[in-house]
Amino acid sequence: MTATTDTTGLTLLGAAARLPATPEEAVLERVPNPHPDLAYCVRFAAPEFTSLCPLTGQPDFAHLVIDYIPRAHLVESKSLKLFLGSFRNHGAFHEACTVEIAKRLVALLDPVWLRIGGYWYPRGGIPIDVFYATGAPPEGVWIPDQGVAPYRGRG
Repeated sequence: MTATTDTTGLTLLGAAARLPATPEEAVLERVPNPHPDLAYCVRFAAPEFTSLCPLTGQPDFAHLVIDYIPRAHLVESKSLKLFLGSFRNHGAFHEACTVEIAKRLVALLDPVWLRIGGYWYPRGGIPIDVFYATGAPPEGVWIPDQGVAPYRGRG
């Protein structure tokens, strides 16, 4: 049996879309979960995430890993890509960026569980890694390690 996805109401998928100027301007969209009766983990990795230091305007770089167990909806990936890209010219500290991404996804999806790992590259010689989760992961769902090594030149 093939699961189908209802794309009614999507405004970005299949259309030309520019990068939003700010995270607040970005539109996150969702689609129905084709398997709402199953508990499974969805992972997005953004190894080239960028934002700006709010004080100096210098670029900050991170490898983000977002894992979630969906309920009724999945995040539409093009809208997520544009949302993450909207941080490129956004000035905020690492902690603010990482947690804001998680909060927006939780508000959109109401997932069973969500975690984000923000593995930030060092500025001033110190990497700042930020981790957030909505709680303990449920039993019986395979959730792999995020696979990002502690900073050692992270290449």
